[in-house]
Order: sequence, then structure tokens, then C-alpha cells
Amino acid sequence: MQSGNRLAAVDLGSNSFRLEIGRIEHGEFRRTEYLKETVRQGGGLDEGRNLTLPAMQAGWDCLARFGERLAGFKPSEVRAVATQTLREARNRDEFLLRANQVLGFPIDVISGREEARLIYQGVAHMLPNTEERRLVVDIGGRSTELILGQGRTPKVMESFRVGSIAWSKRYFPDGQFTRKSFEIAEVAATAVMDEAFEAYHPNHWDTAYGSAGTVGAISDVLIAAGWPSGQITMEGLDWILDRLVSAQSADRLRLAGMREDRKAIIGGGVSVMRSVFKLLKIQHMELASGGLRHGLICDLLGDTGDAGDLHVNSINRLARKFGVDRAHGQRVGNVATYLFKQLTNAGKRSADTENERLERKLYWAAELHEIGSHISHSDYHKHGAYILDNADAMGFSLSELHRLSLLVLGHRGKLRKIETALDDREMVCQLMCLRLAVILCHARRDPDLTGINLKQPDMQRTAIRLSCRADWAEAYPQSAHLLREEVLAWEKTPWQLEVRGL
Repeated sequence: MQSGNRLAAVDLGSNSFRLEIGRIEHGEFRRTEYLKETVRQGGGLDEGRNLTLPAMQAGWDCLARFGERLAGFKPSEVRAVATQTLREARNRDEFLLRANQVLGFPIDVISGREEARLIYQGVAHMLPNTEERRLVVDIGGRSTELILGQGRTPKVMESFRVGSIAWSKRYFPDGQFTRKSFEIAEVAATAVMDEAFEAYHPNHWDTAYGSAGTVGAISDVLIAAGWPSGQITMEGLDWILDRLVSAQSADRLRLAGMREDRKAIIGGGVSVMRSVFKLLKIQHMELASGGLRHGLICDLLGDTGDAGDLHVNSINRLARKFGVDRAHGQRVGNVATYLFKQLTNAGKRSADTENERLERKLYWAAELHEIGSHISHSDYHKHGAYILDNADAMGFSLSELHRLSLLVLGHRGKLRKIETALDDREMVCQLMCLRLAVILCHARRDPDLTGINLKQPDMQRTAIRLSCRADWAEAYPQSAHLLREEVLAWEKTPWQLEVRGL
């Protein structure tokens, strides 16, 4: 990326929405603007885990203001992600439909481990690039991320469903502080995170770093009271606990350094922090200046600190874990992308970034189309779709994994099971190319593609045409039979497959 280019990161957290804007100068990111709004969307989930209308409206209003500031930015210059609240929200698609429009850029809902990776990436890039073994703790509104890493490489990542908003609502519902309520909240948090003890044992790290709002809020209070700057200790947490219990309620709390908007959720934040300190035997924690949004900037810069492409690494990891036949997956991927290039005319014009992106994802789906065979050969496409919908894959958002799962689910059998996805022309093109590739590679060897051509003759129609050379059907009768069956499958959808030369 050339010097002077703009970049922006949008973080839709459970407590606050943040926008970071900066420029690239001599290969480094320099912040030029930072906006933060306390939306507290994590407190807007009802008992059915649906976002209430006021919570959605508050988010839309904030994103509209961010969108005005981002007017003129290119899609390649902006990355927006949402975390635990939208991971939980059952009506997140309703929120995202309008949210994407008002922001002007797509918002990716990321998994807990992907959030953890980005947090570590952001923290590490704001620290000296040494071989120090680091524990990074990020206590958000509805989740807490724990990461072990060395230098700029994260090694162990986990996300736990415990946070300042969730714990405040559950254990301090009326803003009342008692020593007993703190004891109960700490025990409950420890129960959720107890499995972390072995993986994050003090023997595995040299320095503990804290990131995000809860850490910053606690640090601000301690600094205002005369404690050492940039450092949190158990003694400091004990002192804050005494002040909260003495105040008895959030309304009566008067603590120098604490913002008004933090009072309602400080009880939950302090109880979770104390639990982390006790569980992982932390003596002192350093305040980190980096965080999730800085990790997003690193991704935009392509400076992840990881070897190779994160997406490719994740695909390879899944393929190894589930014993995928890599040679066949790659064979199908090569044929599918060959057909996709023909269909999108990518070879007849200058490189199309969007088509290249779709082609890449199509190849990944082809590589993993048999991933469900590890569970059972019967209905393996359904098992594969489930795996991808529930996998933690670094570099992928939940929506990206869902799209891969739909391609895997739809690569064989009736198309009725994914009929709602057939409204998307890009999905149809990817899916048809994948299904045709699976058919052409049915003998598990490289197919004869001489004279094979796929195109959409009329962009106003929903018909796609596959042409074969005159002697192809006679040479490959089983493939020709499977193609005739495929024509019948598409007749039951709004799209049609025409095959010439059979």
C-alpha cells in the first residue's frame, strides 16, 4: 500500500462502537481520528436473545454517523466487525440488513476466536517486536478473550461468554453493590473460565497485558487514586472493591477517574477482572494501548505476523483435521474455478477483484466439499455444512463460513434445501460451477475439458448454458448421464441449466 492511503476500522462492541481512521505513512499506520460512542447494545438482548428495537435503533443511529464520516472511502480501505452481542442475537440479520446500508460498508460478525486473534494482533503491533511470551486479556461487554502468544504470533486463543454488561445485569441488576454479590459474581465467572487454568497457566507466559474498555476504566480509577500508571494489581482491585461496596450502589458511587457511562457496568467488570486475576494467578497486568480495531488495521495492511495467508491456513487446518482427500478436493476446485472464469468472462477483461474473491471462495468450498465424509458418507454434504457453520477458522467471518457451508450443502442432491440462497446470482454461479465440477470429476481423475464451455448467453435471463464438443457424450456416457440429471435438478428452481452437445 502506498504512502498516504487512508484506512478505517469499525468495531461494533457490546458496550461501545468505535471508529478508527488513519493514513499510511512510510508503511506505518498513523491515526488521524478516533470516534467512540457508548451504545451498550449488549444490554439490549431480551430473554429470547433478540435485540430490542431501541437497541437496534441506537446502533443504526451510531453507524449512520460513522457512515457519514466514511463517505468517500473505498471498500478496500474499511473493515467493520461485530462481536459477542451479534454472535448471540437471533435477529442479527434484521439488524445487519439496515446497519450495512447506513454504514455504507459490510459488517462481518466474527467468531470468538477470530476476535481473540485480532485483539492479540492489535496489542502485539503496539508493543516492541520481541520474543516475550504474552498473556492478553480483553474483558468486553458480553465476552472475555484470553490469548497466549509470543512476539506477534498468537498461539492459544479462547473466548468466554462472560463480560461487564452481562455480569452487571445478572449479579448487580439494580446497581446495588454488596460484598456477597461480588463473591457470587466472581465464583460464577470462574466457573465459566475454569477450563482456562491449564492452558493459560503462569508458566506459559512472562507478562500479562490488558486491553479494551474494562481494563482502561479500572486503570483510570487507580491512576486517579495515586496508583502506578499503566498497571493493575490485585491490591488495586481490592481497593476498588472496597470503594464499590462502601458506595452500596452505582448511583451513589463517586470515584475520581470513572466516567458516568461506566458506573452501571463497573460491578460486572471488576468481578470478572478479579476472577481472571485469581484464576490465572496474575500479580500485575500492564495496560495495552492496542486492541481489536488495531488488529483490523493490521489485516487491512496485510501485516498479520502469521506465516502465509490466514484463510488458506485455516482451510488447510480443517482439511487435515477431517481427513479430506486433498488431491480430489483440489481437482474439483480447479475444474470449478475454470468454469467460473468462463461464466464470468474473467479471462476476457482486466482483473476483476470481486470475481477473484468469489473464485477464491469457490475453490475453498471445493477443497472442503467432502469434509463431512469424516462423520458419515451418508448425507456427508449435510455434515460438512454443519461443520463449516460451527467451525472456528482464523481470518473468516461467520457470514463467510456460512456461505461456504451453503456451497458444501448444495453441491449435491436436490436444490430445494438452499432455495432461499438462489436469489443471489453470485451464489448461483458459484454453486452451479461447483456442482458441474463434482459431476465432471466423478471418476476421481482429471476430466477431459476440451470443448467444454460455460456461459450465460443473456444476462437478462436466468439460463446458463454448458456446451460440449460433438463426441464428448459418446466418450463419457456416465458424465453425460449425470449432466442430464443436473438439468432436471435446476428445472425445479428459478434458474435453468441448458446443455448443448449431449
